[in-house]
Amino acid sequence: MKSMAEKIKILGIVGSLRKSSFNRALLNEAAKLLPPDTVLEITGIEGIPVFNQDDENKLPQAVVEFKRKIKEADAILFATPEYNYSIAGPLKNAIDYASRPYPDNSFAGKAAGIVSASIGMLGGARAQYHLRQTFVFLNMIPVNTPEVFVTFAPQKFDSNMNLKDDATKQYMAQLLKNLVDLARTLKGKKA
Repeated sequence: MKSMAEKIKILGIVGSLRKSSFNRALLNEAAKLLPPDTVLEITGIEGIPVFNQDDENKLPQAVVEFKRKIKEADAILFATPEYNYSIAGPLKNAIDYASRPYPDNSFAGKAAGIVSASIGMLGGARAQYHLRQTFVFLNMIPVNTPEVFVTFAPQKFDSNMNLKDDATKQYMAQLLKNLVDLARTLKGKKA
């Protein structure tokens, strides 16, 4: 069994292409709230082309790099906006590419957490539930609680995109702890 002191690597995937994304800001905040012996690498999905099954056996370099980062991580933390009651198209596209070709699903067996921020009063809840549905096929193991929905995001971040809502910070810290605990459990089963 692996040592409990072994570092857990979380890959934070920003589900938005916006430069001033509240979801990117959430991952930046997560980096400040990590449990001991945990590292967080934040990656965007910029540069991943539109999925085309004709290309899945000769993946574009941006996809190869994205898949590598996922495979090297012990856990994935998605930060997703909500568009039209679901996840953003670019995030779904990146997930589709990273799960292909069929026998090379980069997400299989990974612990997964989700956070979301929205300007509205549901905080991205519907997007989170749609993303959870994809975990079934992706064979990811989700952390179910706590759920972290940042509602009315412009009021919860300062002008430098720092989260100023203490309740959200507490929920996020607990989510990260639960994600790391799950990742450690899954690593122990693989040992």
